[in-house]
Amino acid sequence: MALPAVPLATALARGPLVLDGGLSNQLAAQGCDLSDALWSARLLADGPAQIEAAHAAYLRAGAQVLITASYQATFEGFARRGLAPQEAAALLRRSVELARTAAARTEREVWVAASVGPYGAMLADGSEYRGRYGLTVAELERFHRPRIEALAGAGPDALALETVPDTDEARALLRAVRGSGLPVWLSYSVRGEHTRAGQPLREAFALAADDDQVVAVGVNCCAPQDAAPAVELAARVTGKPVVVYPNSGEGWDDRTRRWQGSGTFDPAMVASWQEAGARLIGGCCRVGPDRIAALAALLKAPPC
Repeated sequence: MALPAVPLATALARGPLVLDGGLSNQLAAQGCDLSDALWSARLLADGPAQIEAAHAAYLRAGAQVLITASYQATFEGFARRGLAPQEAAALLRRSVELARTAAARTEREVWVAASVGPYGAMLADGSEYRGRYGLTVAELERFHRPRIEALAGAGPDALALETVPDTDEARALLRAVRGSGLPVWLSYSVRGEHTRAGQPLREAFALAADDDQVVAVGVNCCAPQDAAPAVELAARVTGKPVVVYPNSGEGWDDRTRRWQGSGTFDPAMVASWQEAGARLIGGCCRVGPDRIAALAALLKAPPC
């Protein structure tokens, strides 16, 4: 499989890159059942071709960075399905391989970021949007390290530490990636000027300011209207390139397990994000290939 000619950090220094959009909504559009507690990670075992097809849809839309289907993939989650640790590790590696395979079918340079979701994603009860699980930083580090090692062993271009709800988990993740040999981005899920757990974003971003392994810091899986001020703050606090990929703007109802309301994600927002320091720009839940295509067209347009 072809690998990018330059590291992700070098590419970011040249200009903005287009991230993909929400994997789950694209899989649902392809007819996949995601009602399982493993969510999209189930398809690493039961429908890998569907995952590759979803990656391909975003590549056709213009994505330059693919995020793997490992957000909810954990040794603990797979163990509940009766999979041995070596089988779970193979599925984690498969998530990277599927993205690489999709990327190899294009003539463009494509980077693959292995998704490392928060502890709460494994619980599948919405707690990734609350944080503060009652675990210590050391306990969270022990949870994350084995899956990070498995993903790193598959050779992604970066690790995406994403949808992080609080600073304790951010500290644990930054410790767990040490020694992986891979660049990382750190991306919080936020509400207004605070993490989902209620800590000031300034303090959350500051954790990554002096960490050379972190090549970008920012927000994802948040409301579109929260993105611009968070991007500006992340750039100011850290001096690093900023990553931003918000949701569609619809709200998730835990009780009915349905999305509600109208979408507010507007690709035209990219101009303000880019001006504020964003260099990795895409979408998260409910942002599909059509919106990524519109976003990509704006990013590639010459400046006025």
